[in-house]
Amino acid sequence: MELLFEQLGGTYTRQGDYCLPNVCLPPEEERPIGIYGQRRRAYLKGHHRVLYYNLLTAGTLDGHLADIEEQAQELFLWLVEQYADAEGVTEEVKANDPQAWVRKMNGIRHRANEAVMQEIVYG
Repeated sequence: MELLFEQLGGTYTRQGDYCLPNVCLPPEEERPIGIYGQRRRAYLKGHHRVLYYNLLTAGTLDGHLADIEEQAQELFLWLVEQYADAEGVTEEVKANDPQAWVRKMNGIRHRANEAVMQEIVYG
């Protein structure tokens, strides 16, 4: 009696007394995974193991991480722009007092990064 797995072309490898199916993950589209995607991977692996392994075994983990990266980058850039406008950090400030501009922009980027981490990476 042939199993459905064998009928569909599946094969087995003998490991001691056991026959294990020869399976592999489906190929994924290659997309860049930046720092936010890497942080999301570490977060899922450490705090949501079931979701992490479900995505991994379904072959959709890299796609999920690339989507997270894109969303996080978009939100980060939008927040930096909004915070800079709200605080009056303009090109004029940059021209007149570059050190103050850098100080303010570093603070803005830090706050935007924290918001992205909470909303996208850990959300």
